[in-house]
Amino acid sequence: MTPAAQDERGPLHRLAALALAGAALALVLLALVEAWQVFARYVLDRPPAWTEPVALLCLKWALMLGAAVGVRSEAHFRFALAVEAARGLTKRVLEATARLAAVALGVALAGWGAAMMVATWPLKMPGAPLSSGWYFAPFVAGGTLFVIFALERLTFRFENPSGAD
Repeated sequence: MTPAAQDERGPLHRLAALALAGAALALVLLALVEAWQVFARYVLDRPPAWTEPVALLCLKWALMLGAAVGVRSEAHFRFALAVEAARGLTKRVLEATARLAAVALGVALAGWGAAMMVATWPLKMPGAPLSSGWYFAPFVAGGTLFVIFALERLTFRFENPSGAD
């Protein structure tokens, strides 16, 4: 089964679809917030202070959720040419290494994001009535999804060691 086919039938298909929908929603909200910012600044001549921090928060959610889905579909940055040229055990080791690197990155993002979220929770965002800790929530969620999706791919590789995915 190919990775694309696994995406459609895998046990985490719904979670990936939800993450992708969340990324799309964040992009739509980002566009709406920015449109309001432009309208308020140039038409009303009263720019709201909350639009910049909220736009940054929407951007972070879109990026982290989208990147997590990229990890699941294996569309992330990797040395695909070397992996495709390799055969047998070497190919499996390179694929596993890439997936373990995604797991390590996810653990780092989720762990450090959680630490920063807790540390900055009492502070307020400049210009918006929200906690600054919210700035780090996308890293916690995205990092956690990196780990889940990379482990799914790693498990899939071990279930299909022939390399015929």
